[in-house]
Amino acid sequence: MPGFVHPEFLVETDWLAEHLNDPNVVVLDCTTHLIPDPKITYTVKPGREDYEKGHIAGAQFCDVSRDVSDSAQTLRFMRQKPEDFAAAMRRFGVSNSTRVITYSTANAWWATRVWWLLREFGHDNAAVLNGGYQKWSRENRPIETGVGKGRPAGMFTVTQVRNLMADKQEVKAAVGNPGICTLNALLEAQHKGSGGNAYGRPGRIAGSVNVPAASLVDPETNTFLPPDELRKRLGAVGALDRPVIAYCGGGIAASADALILTMLGHTNVKIYDASLSEWAKDESLPMEVG
Repeated sequence: MPGFVHPEFLVETDWLAEHLNDPNVVVLDCTTHLIPDPKITYTVKPGREDYEKGHIAGAQFCDVSRDVSDSAQTLRFMRQKPEDFAAAMRRFGVSNSTRVITYSTANAWWATRVWWLLREFGHDNAAVLNGGYQKWSRENRPIETGVGKGRPAGMFTVTQVRNLMADKQEVKAAVGNPGICTLNALLEAQHKGSGGNAYGRPGRIAGSVNVPAASLVDPETNTFLPPDELRKRLGAVGALDRPVIAYCGGGIAASADALILTMLGHTNVKIYDASLSEWAKDESLPMEVG
C-alpha cells in the first residue's frame, strides 16, 4: 500500500535533534492529563509539573486548556477566536514562517490537537513529533528541567480560517446520512457504552463508527503505526472515501484520527469540537449503546 500523502506533518526524533538549535523551529510541550471525576467526568490537569521534571531542550510549555482554548466557553477545550490564537502563538515566538513541532509526555493527541488548531488557522508548517517525549527520552536526547525559557515575541497572523470544526447542527444533519462518516476516536468500551468515562449519557452518536485514537499508536514505541496499517484500519470503517466528522469527548482524541486521515490524503475531515461533552448531555440528540 502507498505511504503517507503528507508525511511532512509528522517528524522523527532524528530530524528534531538535528534542528533543535534552528531559530526558525519552535517546540511546544502540550502535555495535559484528564483525571477521572464521576461528578464532572474529569478534572483537567495541565502537564506543567511533567514539563518541569523534564522536557525537550528548548521546548516551551503550552497549556492546551488555557493557552489555545477559549476559556470563556462553558465547554472545555473549545476553539479560540482567530485573534486569540494568533496572540498565543506570538507569545510562543511563532511567526508565519516558523516550523512548529508539537509533542506530549502523555497521550499523542494533545500534540495533534495543537497541530490541528494550527492547521485550522492556516499554518501548515507544523508537525507532531512521532513517539513524543517517551521516544525522545528513551533515546537519551537533550533534555532540560525547570520552568524553561520563553522566546522573543513572534509575528504570527491568521492567514485563513479553514472551518475544520463541525458544530452540533452539522453533526445532527450527518446522522443517518450514508454519505458522511461520523468517526468516534474514543475507546471501544466508551463507544459501546460499557465502560470508561461517560460524558453524560453513555455510548456513541447514533450511526457512528469507531477507530480509537489509541489504536493508531504502537503501545511499545509510542509511534504511529505504519501508513499501510493505518490506511487499513480507517478504510475498514469507511473513513477514507467519504467526508469525515471525527469526535470524542471534547475534540482532543479526535485530532489524532484527523491528523492520520489528513496524512493519508483525505481532504474533507472535520472535528466536532464540542463532541460528547455537548451531545451526550442533550437528551434530544440520538445516541446508541451496544
